[in-house]
Amino acid sequence: MVRARRPGIDVRVAYVQNAEPALPQALAGLGSVPAHPSAERGAVVVPLLLSRGYHVAVDIARAVAAQGGTVTPPLGPDPLLTEALAGRLAEAGVPPRAPVVLAAAGSSDLSAAADVKAQAAALAERRGVPVVAAYATAAAPAVADAVRLLRAAGAAGPPSVGVAVATYLLAPGRFADSVRACAVEAGATWVSEPLGAHPALADLVLRRHRAAVAGGA
Repeated sequence: MVRARRPGIDVRVAYVQNAEPALPQALAGLGSVPAHPSAERGAVVVPLLLSRGYHVAVDIARAVAAQGGTVTPPLGPDPLLTEALAGRLAEAGVPPRAPVVLAAAGSSDLSAAADVKAQAAALAERRGVPVVAAYATAAAPAVADAVRLLRAAGAAGPPSVGVAVATYLLAPGRFADSVRACAVEAGATWVSEPLGAHPALADLVLRRHRAAVAGGA
């Protein structure tokens, strides 16, 4: 999708762990060819991560420091992610008045938690309903606990329309499966799909790239 939007850019995929090509090898394979005619600092690495944390600060930073290039900030929080989350919730059939649990992977890094909470606040402002940040692992509250909290709040107040879980993950896999299972067990009425190849994400990647090329990363 990113390639289709900007066919003049050499767009390549690499991974921090669990898949190939690994980021250091991918960067080494680029040689000295710039990622854009106006880029003089080598490749622009856009972390496909939704918040700050160890992978951005250590793994990706070390790989780029060793091979050269520029690292952009991670994807979140950002208004384009709010757009993507709202789109996935709409696809899941979530009504406008339903409160939402924003279900992230989780990290012990405080900056990562702050980013998720900021994204939850942005989604709450857009939808005009309570949005609680929750996590699949490594941080509190857990997804199931957040669902129960919102269900209890609905039972104590006006008639509830149910609780939705917005899957704040990029792709299917173990974390997405865990989020869905825990959400359903706790009584969530809707669980959205991961963000995936949403057009807003492709636009966000290109925005990060443009900022880096312009020297704003």
